[in-house]
Amino acid sequence: MRRALLFCAWASSVVLAISAARAVAQVPGAMPASVYPVKPLRVIVPFAPGGPSDIFVRAIGPKLTEAWGQPVVIDNRGGAGGVIGIDLAARAAPDGYTILLGASGALVINPALNPRLPYDSFRDLAPISLVVINPQLLVLHPSLTANSVKELVQLAKAKPGQINYASVGAGSSPHMGMEMFKAMTGANFVHVPYKGTAPALTELLGGQVSLMFTSMATVLPQVRAGKLKGIAVGSGKRSPAVPEIPTVAESGVPGFDYVTWFAFYAPAGTPADIIAKLNKEITRILADPQIAKSFSSQGAEPSPTTPAGLASYMRDEHERWKRVIKSANIKIE
Repeated sequence: MRRALLFCAWASSVVLAISAARAVAQVPGAMPASVYPVKPLRVIVPFAPGGPSDIFVRAIGPKLTEAWGQPVVIDNRGGAGGVIGIDLAARAAPDGYTILLGASGALVINPALNPRLPYDSFRDLAPISLVVINPQLLVLHPSLTANSVKELVQLAKAKPGQINYASVGAGSSPHMGMEMFKAMTGANFVHVPYKGTAPALTELLGGQVSLMFTSMATVLPQVRAGKLKGIAVGSGKRSPAVPEIPTVAESGVPGFDYVTWFAFYAPAGTPADIIAKLNKEITRILADPQIAKSFSSQGAEPSPTTPAGLASYMRDEHERWKRVIKSANIKIE
């Protein structure tokens, strides 16, 4: 009798275990973090290939593969200043196998300009970690005679509406950086939007556009080769990567402070233990001396955070840009 009862108890526990396993298998995203990941990860980059986001994600991706033994597939979905790719990521299954490398422009600036975006940065995405803070460099085509911010502003005022600048899309961070520059200097430039940094930089190098704010990680090789002129750094302090180049603020535009940043996100609803596992691994990778040295040499500052820290930073940045947009009366075309 006792053996029969023990057998029944054992059999019941087996049935319950099997049922639980089936239930987990049937629920998307229910894979426990202890075994995650068991298949390739997709990282959506909401810009065309060749931009600063590519530089960062293609350095981090192989390190994730080394750690977890799963391929990391980079999926570039450029367009609309990052809106298309972010919307795609926000709609993905919240199972930890699709993550986003998002940028400040589409995540905190665009929402301050356009209330009709297809996604809500704060509702539809789950923060994982900040990756880098990325000071921007104001670069000119060599055909422009200006060699400083003061000379550029004088030239633009002498030729109103005749000098054009590139961005990676209307409402993007480079667009807003230049619009803030225009508002604070009174210079008049014409905006030419592109679908990513690579096409914008190609046109700038070819002289089809005359200037742009862009990531140091993308443009420093061209500046050092003399193909472009770097005249000012957008951040409030000089960059260790180019200490000889002054800031915009110290070049006659006090208070000017413009940086971009990149961060990892998952679709809202992704299990918290998977978010924590991603955060832990990304933080470890960003602390790798080789990665830190590589990013720093390109002007980028590795800046890992907790998920809560990223959420707080996002809200602070959103409020800051709302104030900038309102005070400068910036509008998208």
